[in-house]
Amino acid sequence: MADMLEFEQIRLEPAYRKVADALIGRIVDRTLRVGDRLPGEVELARQFGVNRSTVREAMRELESGGLIGRRRGSKRMVITRPGRELVAGGVSRALVLHDVAFVDVWEALSVLEPPIAAAAAARRAAVDLEELQGIASDFAADNARATHAVAQVAAFFRVVGEATHNPALMLAQEPLLQLLGPSLAAMIDQVPQARARIATAQQRLCEAFAARDAETARSWMAKHIRDFRRGYELAGINMLRRVVPARDDG
Repeated sequence: MADMLEFEQIRLEPAYRKVADALIGRIVDRTLRVGDRLPGEVELARQFGVNRSTVREAMRELESGGLIGRRRGSKRMVITRPGRELVAGGVSRALVLHDVAFVDVWEALSVLEPPIAAAAAARRAAVDLEELQGIASDFAADNARATHAVAQVAAFFRVVGEATHNPALMLAQEPLLQLLGPSLAAMIDQVPQARARIATAQQRLCEAFAARDAETARSWMAKHIRDFRRGYELAGINMLRRVVPARDDG
């Protein structure tokens, strides 16, 4: 059998990828911290022993990943922290490519969001509560088109996540929130009571957050997520349907 064995070709990474990996290593191990300025392209080219164009390509890659950026009025790159929407976008795309269905998103939200709501009730700051109450009030008073209503629902969930003051929980929920939109948009105007039930859930959650009542917050969030499933069923949406992200043609 040995004469039939085949090996894969050795992968030779381009120089810019090696430069990018070296810089990422220094960022991840905190040798380079958020706000630190990087040397200029000429100096980095000298240190790495590569052409300036190679450094420029590596910098483009890091900038697209949100790891570096320019301050206003400056040409020098500084270390930045990628926003969670950018980080989660890659996860959301991976989930779509793995054929995630509406039921998968709903089930994951059912597991994740109730304990997030409980943590938010226990840890929320006054500013978190004020923002949540504002979103809930706007949603209850607004009869906007479905896309705007869905954005308000997602914003409420995001602020609940922020109220936990736990970055890991915020990053965990964001990919699911990015995939919630298509299924919620397909349902929200097909079920007459959907908006009223969402408004009621948001109000009850705000009351639990105001009282720092973790168990009531957990219970109402679980009910809120269960209502989504009921809404999909009433709208005749096949929960096994694959999620297709909304296109941004703007």
